[in-house]
Amino acid sequence: MKDDKLMPAQSQSPEAPARAIKFPEIDPERPAGVQIFVALQTMILSMELPPGQALPEADIGARFGASRTPVREALQQLRQSGLVTTRPSRGHFVTKLNTGKILEARFLREALEVATVGRLCEAGLPNRFATLLKDNLKQQKKAIKKRTTAEFRHLDDEFHLSLARATLFPRIAVVLSREKMLLDRLRVLALRSKSHQKQLLSEHHSMLDAIIAKDKTTAVNITRIHLSSVLDTLSDLAAMHKEYFDHDAVTMEHS
Repeated sequence: MKDDKLMPAQSQSPEAPARAIKFPEIDPERPAGVQIFVALQTMILSMELPPGQALPEADIGARFGASRTPVREALQQLRQSGLVTTRPSRGHFVTKLNTGKILEARFLREALEVATVGRLCEAGLPNRFATLLKDNLKQQKKAIKKRTTAEFRHLDDEFHLSLARATLFPRIAVVLSREKMLLDRLRVLALRSKSHQKQLLSEHHSMLDAIIAKDKTTAVNITRIHLSSVLDTLSDLAAMHKEYFDHDAVTMEHS
């Protein structure tokens, strides 16, 4: 194909033309499959490739300048991550948001994070992590001021992962990152609001203050309130962005 851009399945409005998507270049000296997987995963989680977007193998290969073999390897990994769905005789598509899976991921995330802050209150927060987290909060404030939503989202992720790493149990951060991924696309929609970002930053400050003070009750309560924001926005976002949600799955889960 001459065109080097993939067109999303949905445009922002019936009148607006579909926004062209630019694919990053890959390094020919490194394995192509891994690079394609990382690039597509990043684009899906950032909603640059929206839910429902078709992902033709030949088209993706042309965009990345790669053969079908590494493309298929990348799509297989994305299927295993739950980010891509393959339909027989129809092809590959970005998986739509599923309310049931979002609620399940939120439940697991809360269990992990409540246990994390509880342990840190009991065992104490290592100094190097306290310094790292305080600096992270300063950077979050700057990101809000500069209106760089993607940067704020990255710092938000790092704040929670740093708390998990501070337990000194390596698998906690790995499991948290995996479960949180199912919530990331919903967060992209929610974090477009500057007021919501400010609320999250305030809660981050309160969480860290309670952990440093070893106030387990307060830390756990704030963590639960903080994570409930997903539930607070889920129904509104599902109504505002119906095309992004798997409504057949939602109906079956609540029948």
